[in-house]
Amino acid sequence: MVMTLTGKPQTSQIDKAPPELRDEDKSKDVFFERVGRLSEEMIAKHGKDFAMGVLVLAARFVADGRPLRKSESE
Repeated sequence: MVMTLTGKPQTSQIDKAPPELRDEDKSKDVFFERVGRLSEEMIAKHGKDFAMGVLVLAARFVADGRPLRKSESE
């Protein structure tokens, strides 16, 4: 607890429990973990330049609204 100039106690950030994650945040964390694992696999097998290229290319496809995978019929 921290005392202010007025003498009133103020709770510090350290004293507060971390906020509970929302379901959306938990879901995003799961995806981020998956991308991290996949990135590590690509680096181990083909190097960091390949991994970065794949991730940048995927980001460009997302930005352009292009499909990231071939359809089942192709």
